[in-house]
Amino acid sequence: MDRKRAARPVRLAWKLLCFGVAALLVAAVAVQGWFYAHVLRWRSHEPASTAFMQARLERLREDHPAARLRHEWIEYERISIHLKRAVVAAEDAKFVGHEGFDWEAINKAWERNERQGRVVIGASTISQQLAKNLFLSGERSYLRKGQEAAITWMLEATLSKRRILELYLNYAEWGEGVFGAEAAAQHHFGISAAALSAQQAAWLAAVLPSPRRYERGRTTRYLAGRVNTILRRMPAAQIP
Repeated sequence: MDRKRAARPVRLAWKLLCFGVAALLVAAVAVQGWFYAHVLRWRSHEPASTAFMQARLERLREDHPAARLRHEWIEYERISIHLKRAVVAAEDAKFVGHEGFDWEAINKAWERNERQGRVVIGASTISQQLAKNLFLSGERSYLRKGQEAAITWMLEATLSKRRILELYLNYAEWGEGVFGAEAAAQHHFGISAAALSAQQAAWLAAVLPSPRRYERGRTTRYLAGRVNTILRRMPAAQIP
């Protein structure tokens, strides 16, 4: 009898543990299902906004309560081929060929960051950047990176490369409160995204890592060199 009484707390603890693990698994599956449902919808519908856009708007409204984002959806066919080539050349040269991850670039970035003792270079593909922009916060953690990888897999498994690039170009940040190729072309050059020249497209691609630093066509020596590098790579860039 004493043994049975002593075993009861153990059995209860085990049941609670099993219940907790099962609840976590159900919650995880539900969350992934929520992400995947959105990805499925975006095969034919554009998002009204993204997590990154909402985060930027909240920050802007801390200082300016009436602040609004500049964003206008534009179809893939109406985006300058120069911008498509420039962004692929600058951000993800293997975009058409990989399945969401550039493992060679990841290994090189890991080795360089290890040598430097800090993060000095990233290796995110266009698909990974889109996953982050659509759904995730800017925090850095292993959990968030894991979720980014899962969403990237969903995007690659569900959408065409053409659709992924179309979404990326329409929701990338290109200035303070400026999102998407059409708003960027209008803001920086006063023209539509369809009319961007090779030089203008290379400039827009060059500022993607720090878009709020370069307002309305501003150029530095570093940026000019980056633009020239992108221009040289653009003819070889493969786009869907």
